Amino acid sequence: MTKTAFLFPGQGAQVVGMGRQLAHDLPAARALYDQAADILGYDLADICWNGLAERLNSTVVSQPAIFVTSLAALEKLKAEEAATVAGVEGAAGLSLGEYTALVFAGALDFVSALRVVKCRGEAMQAASDATTGGMISVLGLERAAVDEICQAAQSAGTLEIANLLCPGNTVLSGARPACDLAEKLAQERGGRTVRLAVAGAFHTDLMKPADDKLAEALAHVDLRPPRIPVWSNVDGRPHTDPAEIRLLLKSQVVRPVQWELSMRHMLGEGFDCFYEIGPGRVLAGLLKRIQRKVDCRNVMA
Repeated sequence: MTKTAFLFPGQGAQVVGMGRQLAHDLPAARALYDQAADILGYDLADICWNGLAERLNSTVVSQPAIFVTSLAALEKLKAEEAATVAGVEGAAGLSLGEYTALVFAGALDFVSALRVVKCRGEAMQAASDATTGGMISVLGLERAAVDEICQAAQSAGTLEIANLLCPGNTVLSGARPACDLAEKLAQERGGRTVRLAVAGAFHTDLMKPADDKLAEALAHVDLRPPRIPVWSNVDGRPHTDPAEIRLLLKSQVVRPVQWELSMRHMLGEGFDCFYEIGPGRVLAGLLKRIQRKVDCRNVMA
């Protein structure tokens, strides 16, 4: 019997035009953008559909944009495959996407979650502005080699493992000079590198000021036990205790994203059908690198 999970993308999946057709076709999707405008204080729909990529890519905008657009894509699936949505047994989201997963699972309502996401984006942008940082994906090298590169590049500044995505895809995050050196060292070893379109050194101690601000925002929302398991980025495990979830969401800002571990645990628990819901196809690609024959479908925004 099929066991289905929903996956929700994180920052970096944004693209100008996302969600436009969804909002045109589905009143429920359009309503999400209208609500978002009231909460955020600006026209998120206009930025997503027509805005300059530079504005959409800013952390303060891209996080709410991906969150709202992913939930708009979910409305499409609800309209087309209501039985599938009703039968989902687990969920996960990459970094920011964990908030989308928690909304789907009923742990947070849309308005409360968007307010927290707004605070998260602002706090992470402020932490990024305080230091010159970045993130790079290192492709095609084993984890041991990436660890050695990371340690060697720390001579140029703070550098940490930020995302463990799948075999052969590890993200380093830290001060810009350290990222530059890591890129050079990785290429010398035969690896490839990709600079991520993010504002700073996410998921490292350089984000430390942001986690306290996020914790304060989370303390003021009603967070309920999710009706289905939601896997945490911090430890790759599902959690149901709201107090635990709050602490993990705070830690997520400064801790590595354990995406590969989350997926392996979900596969180990019998999940054999996945839907990536939101902009992009990144999560499906990562999952195929972990288990090539797994069924992963995309609900695009």
